[in-house]
Amino acid sequence: MPASTSNSLRVAVLADSDTRWKWGALTANRIAPAESDIRLDGYLLRGRATPTARQLQEVGVRADSLREVTGVEFLRTLREAEYDIVVLALVGGAVQAMLHGLGHAWQERAKRPVVVTGYVGVVYEKLADGLLLRHGADLVLANSRQDAERFTAVYEGVGADASSVTEVALPFLGGDSYEKHDPYTVVFAAQPSVPESRKDRMYLLERLVQHARLHPDREVLLKLRSKPGEHTTHIEEQPYQKLAQRLDLPANFRLVYGHMGEVLDRTDLLVTVSSTAALESLHRRIPTVLLTDLGVRESLGNHHFVGSGCLASWDQLDAGHKPSPDEEWVARQGVAADGAYETAFDAARTRIAVLLDKGELPSLAPYYTPVTAPGYLPGILARHHLAPDGSPLPGAPAADTEPGPVRQIVRRAARGAYRHGVQRVAPVIRRMGEL
Repeated sequence: MPASTSNSLRVAVLADSDTRWKWGALTANRIAPAESDIRLDGYLLRGRATPTARQLQEVGVRADSLREVTGVEFLRTLREAEYDIVVLALVGGAVQAMLHGLGHAWQERAKRPVVVTGYVGVVYEKLADGLLLRHGADLVLANSRQDAERFTAVYEGVGADASSVTEVALPFLGGDSYEKHDPYTVVFAAQPSVPESRKDRMYLLERLVQHARLHPDREVLLKLRSKPGEHTTHIEEQPYQKLAQRLDLPANFRLVYGHMGEVLDRTDLLVTVSSTAALESLHRRIPTVLLTDLGVRESLGNHHFVGSGCLASWDQLDAGHKPSPDEEWVARQGVAADGAYETAFDAARTRIAVLLDKGELPSLAPYYTPVTAPGYLPGILARHHLAPDGSPLPGAPAADTEPGPVRQIVRRAARGAYRHGVQRVAPVIRRMGEL
């Protein structure tokens, strides 16, 4: 296959969930040098969170090709394929494994693609761990000025090269600025794992239903991420759909799915615990609240919004509170409702153009190696069927053809058993342990 020209870019995006596919594909289009004709090939990493056809349709991001692969199969493909840019939209451990695997796959090549990675949303936990697992990519994208400063401090603090940190913004911000709707619509953006306990999730659901009863003139929507049995970036043990079956729901209360942007088109008040949807909402200047009912805690992620002016409780909302965001805080989060958003990706585009013009790039050099992390790295690589040098382990699962009917049935059964364990068995065992 011939190498790409300056105006024709071949981009590969490897993602392990619906939200990361959305981030990776949209990021690929945002960071491509100006006037590039992009061919986007999508690869979905096989695992517990591999998105379903419904989830992919809801995300609404299209690719020229899209297929499910194992990590080893992806590496085998990338060893020969002529791509200009590779976007790794994965959890940190998978990013690290692919960086080592790609380094091994490309060791005989004179030229290699530019490798890009980053985060799908707000970074509120495991900052050092997640960042060091992403170190080694040519660009580690930071979704805000605040993140860029934190990322740089972590890398420099351990003596790692921080030049890969590149400030951008979340790639899915956009939409029309807020205008009041009739009826006034309140949307609660649910999260799969925040809060985690059944008690806390039931509390939030009951307060949302109570708000609908207190304001019968309002439309109150519970925006759900996935249907029972589906997985997103995080595991959902207590789906709101099942909890709602226990309640007598008022006529002005509804459960909704769909593209978040389309839901925000009719939103007058966005309420959540710590969802990235809050940043999408703030970008449009929609009144936005991060709930304090369960506390302001690192485990909930709402601590990230300290200083935003958007923290409030259901009691305050029931009484008519209207949030007023702090403009300086908002600006530091990569949320640029003043029009600067369109230039947020310029630095990344420029940097990638420079790297592409260089032709031959140095080998990938992650911070973690068998020398710097001999007790940590081998385990991460082994989970993805790679040896400490990044080569595939003997017997590593890979597929050169589409799985046959029997294999598809077995795979669906295995996923079903896993999800049943997560959503039914695990909560029961946890409750028994609390007795």
